[in-house]
Amino acid sequence: MTTMTTTAPRLLRLGHSPDPDDAFMFYGMAKDLVPTGRYRFEHILQDIQTLNMRARLGELEVSAISIHAYPYVADKYALMSCGSSMGDDYGPMLIAPRPMELAELRGKTIAIPGLLTTAFLALQLAIGKGKPVGESGGAFQYTLVEFDQIPKQVIEGKVDAGLIIHEGQLTYQSMGLHLVLDTGVWWKQRTGLPLPLGGNVVRRDLGREAMQEVTDLVRRSIQFSLDHRAEAVAYALQFGRDLNAKLADQFVGMYVNHWTLDYGDRGRAAITRLLNEGAAAGLVPDAGEIDYVTARA
Repeated sequence: MTTMTTTAPRLLRLGHSPDPDDAFMFYGMAKDLVPTGRYRFEHILQDIQTLNMRARLGELEVSAISIHAYPYVADKYALMSCGSSMGDDYGPMLIAPRPMELAELRGKTIAIPGLLTTAFLALQLAIGKGKPVGESGGAFQYTLVEFDQIPKQVIEGKVDAGLIIHEGQLTYQSMGLHLVLDTGVWWKQRTGLPLPLGGNVVRRDLGREAMQEVTDLVRRSIQFSLDHRAEAVAYALQFGRDLNAKLADQFVGMYVNHWTLDYGDRGRAAITRLLNEGAAAGLVPDAGEIDYVTARA
């Protein structure tokens, strides 16, 4: 008589932000609509700044991160070719309580959503290196504020301007606020490339086979959501602050699209350009040659 044995699924922790675009991407996996084979995933929902810091410690096997953070985690993680957020002629926005030119904000206080956000890197490339409030010598002073509280801080006059990400990009005008700089537009005009905002990373110590298989699963989840858009948007809507169904669909379309399935050579060129410029400006360490895991369709 032979005894049959089964191997328990391998549990991996998958970190992503509780935002409509990430929720849309991982809908198929979160709701067990995409077969995950020998893997099971524990979805860890945290803001991107927290995920960036956890990636620096190598805590999660799979995680969304800001591209700005990649040079700090390149020793532990490889970048997936899928799951990216590319701002193609749009991106994080610098907003103020009144119309003004970017030069007017030199030496002023700007609220930012995180030190390792790509928004902060792009802002510094545009205006110059910032310093924390209380330190002199920077092109501007910055203060860290939770991303969804930044418009309120601007309205209340606690800061001179705010750097907004996520759905605030679609709702700031309804609050009476004014655009000073769209970093994605600025970047596209300078480079002709999309602004690479976020990406997914997979930890190297899983081994190349598992890294490839997990990357393939993430791509399948994204494809499933694109193929079942209405139901995936309905799921993602629960993660949208101050968004109705129409705005949620618009926001998802901005950051989950053909770039997200595979950003290809042009996306890789954009990542290389951004990180090289950041290193040349003394804003990030040199990332060296970037390690990619390319998803198989």
